[in-house]
Amino acid sequence: MPQDHATLVQLRAFLARAGLGPDARLPPERELAASIGVTRGELRKALAVLEAEGQIWRHVGKGTFMAGLAMPETLDLAGLAQRSNPAEVMRARKLLEPAIAAEAAIHASPLDLQALRDCCAESRAAPSWRHYEVSDNRFHKLVAEAAHNGVAGALYDMLAAIRRVVVWTRRRDGDGRPPPDHHSFAEHDAILAALACRDPAAAEAAMRRHLASVERKLFTAATEVPAPGAEDRSGRSVA
Repeated sequence: MPQDHATLVQLRAFLARAGLGPDARLPPERELAASIGVTRGELRKALAVLEAEGQIWRHVGKGTFMAGLAMPETLDLAGLAQRSNPAEVMRARKLLEPAIAAEAAIHASPLDLQALRDCCAESRAAPSWRHYEVSDNRFHKLVAEAAHNGVAGALYDMLAAIRRVVVWTRRRDGDGRPPPDHHSFAEHDAILAALACRDPAAAEAAMRRHLASVERKLFTAATEVPAPGAEDRSGRSVA
């Protein structure tokens, strides 16, 4: 049995025995890995599978939790991701995320806004493209959380899980970091400014403009063919 599959089986068995209810927090990664006898790297791969299936969800800085509701058998996020494509994911993002941003403009707390400010600062200070991608993903997650709508948040989490599989499984080789004028910096600032001003229409419009820019960059990068011998940088995030 391949180790990745064995780890997933062990994790499923552990969670079944533990009988954790909806929104119950899982043990910390180090403790959980020791409990089922695997490395943290192996555990993280198994957790990623469960997250893609919608069985668990993660909150940055707080931990990993069981999904609030059992996922219907017909809702197979991993299978859906395999049947989807980047264009379809972007269309879904443009349908959902601007509406969530409008909700966030109404419901965001001062702590939500400060978390978004900190995230924007972290993005600009990112020492590499990989670090930038983490901050970028976190920004969009924080906007969804700032809406304080559990249903919308769950829909966002499903879309984000599919996005990670469909859009970001490309190579991320190469050194360097985002340039100071990277388009997302100003676009994220505009979204944050609209949220801080409690302006739903402006927040929705700012998110829509940002996603349109992401879409252009994504598909421009997808059609670029590196010159012979040139380093492939197509894995860099454009979001």
